[in-house]
Amino acid sequence: MAQGFLLFLLFSYIISINIHACNQIERCSLLSFASTLSSPPLNWTSLHCCHWKGITCDQDGWVTHLLLPSKGLKGDISPSSLRNLTHLTHLNLSHNSLYGSLETQFLLSSNRLEILDLSYNHLYGELSLSLPSRKIRILDLSSNHFFGAIPSSFFQQASNLTSFNVSNNTFTGYVPSSICLNYSPFVRLLDFSSNEFGGNLALGLGECFELQVFRAGHNNLSGLLPEDIYNATKLEEIALPMNSLRGVISDKIVNLTNLKILDLSLNQLSGKLPLNLGKLSKLKFLTVYLNNLEGEGMPFDDGMVDFDGFQNLRALNMAGTNLTGEIPVWLSKLKNLGALILAFNQITGPIPSWLGNLPRLFFINLSYNQISGEFPKQLCRLPRLVYEPIASQVDQYEFELPVYNSITTNQNVQQYRFSLFATSIDLSNNNIVGDIPTEIGQLHLLCQLALHSNNFSGVIPDQISNLKNLEVLDLSMNHLSGRIPLSLASLTFLKTFNVSYNNLGGPIPTSTQIQTFNTSAFEGNLKLCGAPLSNKCGSNKGIYEDDTNNKDLDNEPHQLPWFYIFTVLGFIVGFWGVCGSLVVNKTWRCVYFRFIDNIQDRLYVMVTMRINTMKRRLRS
Repeated sequence: MAQGFLLFLLFSYIISINIHACNQIERCSLLSFASTLSSPPLNWTSLHCCHWKGITCDQDGWVTHLLLPSKGLKGDISPSSLRNLTHLTHLNLSHNSLYGSLETQFLLSSNRLEILDLSYNHLYGELSLSLPSRKIRILDLSSNHFFGAIPSSFFQQASNLTSFNVSNNTFTGYVPSSICLNYSPFVRLLDFSSNEFGGNLALGLGECFELQVFRAGHNNLSGLLPEDIYNATKLEEIALPMNSLRGVISDKIVNLTNLKILDLSLNQLSGKLPLNLGKLSKLKFLTVYLNNLEGEGMPFDDGMVDFDGFQNLRALNMAGTNLTGEIPVWLSKLKNLGALILAFNQITGPIPSWLGNLPRLFFINLSYNQISGEFPKQLCRLPRLVYEPIASQVDQYEFELPVYNSITTNQNVQQYRFSLFATSIDLSNNNIVGDIPTEIGQLHLLCQLALHSNNFSGVIPDQISNLKNLEVLDLSMNHLSGRIPLSLASLTFLKTFNVSYNNLGGPIPTSTQIQTFNTSAFEGNLKLCGAPLSNKCGSNKGIYEDDTNNKDLDNEPHQLPWFYIFTVLGFIVGFWGVCGSLVVNKTWRCVYFRFIDNIQDRLYVMVTMRINTMKRRLRS
């Protein structure tokens, strides 16, 4: 019985070896491919290539998967060495340092490919006339150096294509909008962003009934938004930033009930935002900054926020759209809003105190407007800047937002994970007055505070030193006075610090952090002294104190007349309080002079006796 069982195990092992024994021709092809790579070694040394790392075979021993992403591979991709892998269905060599071009012969021989991912390499060349396989579902050539136009015949065999990504290359010509109209009705993702595509967006996207993501930002596109794009009702993301698109956003956008991300920033769109946007209940990120929405007033219609509409909005970016009027009250209903960016507009009025009640708000940029009034103390109670959020409340979505460096006024557009976006309050370049509230020390999670170019007065609150995560502090170009709090020396994470052009005085706090900043961060404060300034505190400190004394002396002309007045009044009251009663009352006068005579007699007798006593002592 035991011998029979052992024979069964031996037979099963032999069968399994035969099943996974790879084809010798394919083994040689894989070794030839590995030999073209400089580093690191793949350690493909065993006899059966189906056991090699990154290799998967079917039951007949044919290689079906070659998956080597992020392995640090360097060298020529040499597709000719992979032509013999005729059963290959999955090829992923992404995130390496491979170079070379895709040979047409290789693509033609890969007629079983379903997934081809060569993204994030250094590949170059033009695309072939058609896709390598009718079975291809996912094609990702993003972040390489491919160029030229995409041939109109490229998608002829793309009937099963669901994802096509050629972003971050140098492709030219037109965006193939008709891909769904003629070839690929099931495509879900189209990403043409960061290339050199030009011309109009042609009709055809409306036939992509399964399309969920359409990206073509950072190109040279012009013309109007295609009308039929609003027929692709499964769209969840439309990202077309940094083009030259014009015209208005159609009211038909209400048809896109699944839309989560709408990015039309850095174009030449005009007109007004349709109120129908408020009915897009799934919309999370709305960015239309830097367009030509001339004369657009901040919408005050409560219909912008229906019972369900806009309630999921995470980020609202309408910077540089010529908005006028005050910040509308309907924004107070956006309980999920995390980022509010209304910079570079003509917004007036005060900062509403209800902003401090938005439970998820952690990024505020209202810079370069005409906002007046004081810094509302309620803004210092923002829950996301006061308390660390629990893990279940952290938003993991990714989106594109502009990062305005308020110090240099330069702008960059980057992809960020929402939960990692820097906490920030930027109210710079407005007309805000009054003191910086001491309650600002409650914002323990704040990383960036920019209040420069306003009319703040008073002193720098010592409570700012409570903001231990602060990386940017810009209080320049205000009317702040007093000294720089010594406690600011404890802010060890500061990367940007600026208090220039105020009325500050006294020594600059000593710390390894503050002394590393350029002198320009302190200029325009004539009474400041100490490193990094050349003014020594020995003399400059005296100037600061003398100035304080001078201010006291300046006040003396107002104080001395009152001193003399009260002295004269006291003398008059004392004199007439005693003498006046003697003049008026005869009885008191007689008693008073009798008392004086009595005192005089006693003093005369005492003095005479003292003199006689002294004479007798001298004689003896």
